[in-house]
Amino acid sequence: MTIELKAAAVRVKSPDGGSELTLLEELTLELTEQRIAVIGANGSGKSTLLRLLNGLIAPSSGSVEVNGLDTVREGAAVRRQVGFMFTDPLSQLVMPTPLEDVELSLRRSHPKAPERRAAALQVLERFGLESLAEHSVYSLSGGERQLVALSSVLAVQPKILVLDEPTTLLDLVNTHRLVELLAGLEQQVVLASHDLELACRAERLLVIDQAKVVYDGDPVAGVRQYRELALARAKTWKA
Repeated sequence: MTIELKAAAVRVKSPDGGSELTLLEELTLELTEQRIAVIGANGSGKSTLLRLLNGLIAPSSGSVEVNGLDTVREGAAVRRQVGFMFTDPLSQLVMPTPLEDVELSLRRSHPKAPERRAAALQVLERFGLESLAEHSVYSLSGGERQLVALSSVLAVQPKILVLDEPTTLLDLVNTHRLVELLAGLEQQVVLASHDLELACRAERLLVIDQAKVVYDGDPVAGVRQYRELALARAKTWKA
């Protein structure tokens, strides 16, 4: 799988409508590794970068291509290849129960209701969620909701999975559960996280600071550099 960002940048008008705010400085990247992590402070541009990868945000300049498909001109085709998970699973669980939510994901591939329900149950069983199939999503724990959201995304078999801080709302047990599940996926995975241990499991690490990619390379070395950067920023703030 190949994701190419060619001189891509994201800029928006400031709230007063006068000046322009840069959410992500111009960058050129080719992402081919199976496991890629993105780290940085809140507001640094991590989420903006992730949203570029499946067309949730269009670049203000430059272009983004996923396996040769332009995210602006061919957005629907891109989104069929790129599954996206938000930080809060409730922001994407739109149906009352896990079973109905997975069925919704399968409506294109399984137009007949009986076949769709059977396929949805198989998906939930794969993730160990079959016992929760008809529970309200609001009665589930944070970890269960995250797994349901993941099962809905993966039900359509995307080639690439993009996750925006997937462990932020999880306790340690569910974090381990999710991490192990992600490790076993065949999809290319690109994730943003504040979990530096999780970031170190990747093959490639991007560090974003103030809308710029300031590091691109080995995860362990990158996390070390990020810690130094964060410490320097903290000292400046105290001063």
